[in-house]
Amino acid sequence: MKCPGQDSRYWKPGAIFEARCPKCKNIVEFFKDDTTRKCNRCGYRFVNPKMDFGCASYCEHAEQCLGTLPEELLALKENLFKDRVAVEVKRYFKSDFKRIGHAGRVARHAERIGKLEGGNLAVILCAAYLHDIGIPEAERKFQSAAPEYQEQEGPPIARSILSKLKAKESVIQEVCDIIAHHHHPKCDETLNFKVVYDADQIANLEERLKDMPMEKGRLKETIAATFLTESGKHTAEAVLLV
Repeated sequence: MKCPGQDSRYWKPGAIFEARCPKCKNIVEFFKDDTTRKCNRCGYRFVNPKMDFGCASYCEHAEQCLGTLPEELLALKENLFKDRVAVEVKRYFKSDFKRIGHAGRVARHAERIGKLEGGNLAVILCAAYLHDIGIPEAERKFQSAAPEYQEQEGPPIARSILSKLKAKESVIQEVCDIIAHHHHPKCDETLNFKVVYDADQIANLEERLKDMPMEKGRLKETIAATFLTESGKHTAEAVLLV
């Protein structure tokens, strides 16, 4: 069955429209189900400005349905998936706004560091949002949010959430591995782990400094000794030493 949104029998007025080429301003005609069109004047191919690619963020058949997704849409697809993970984290933590806020800050720092370091943002952002997902279950079972209990309880919950969102198995496995020891880096860690670890350290220090300010020289020493990536150190300095 063809997706009704892409079936021309269900189209309404405005399904065929004109858009200006971003390069030469020439008028280009679009059908609503075109992912891209090439300008017949300058040859520049650009994304359909009116198309809703929301389903492409999670549908396993997105490439077949929409054709080979251009670079701009692949970036959008990653962003949409990241947002869906964030929503699931908020649902899981419910009214625990402190942990929701912490997850958001870690994800924001992780995205910045990951772009600088060149890591896999799909893995990094999922792990950043989900790294503390085991805390409620750890508190329920052990009356403690100690790191070892978080790391024990987190991976099965993260796997359930990512499976529900139809993430790739390779992404699920790596995210769960990061969560399973996110407080305890190994001697030879992956770049994706290092990015998430550094982002978490920045968020933790931000929260700690609100209650217990630290002398600037000591804070610089802490940053120098704590972070696993150069971008993590630079980001920490920019965030914490202002």
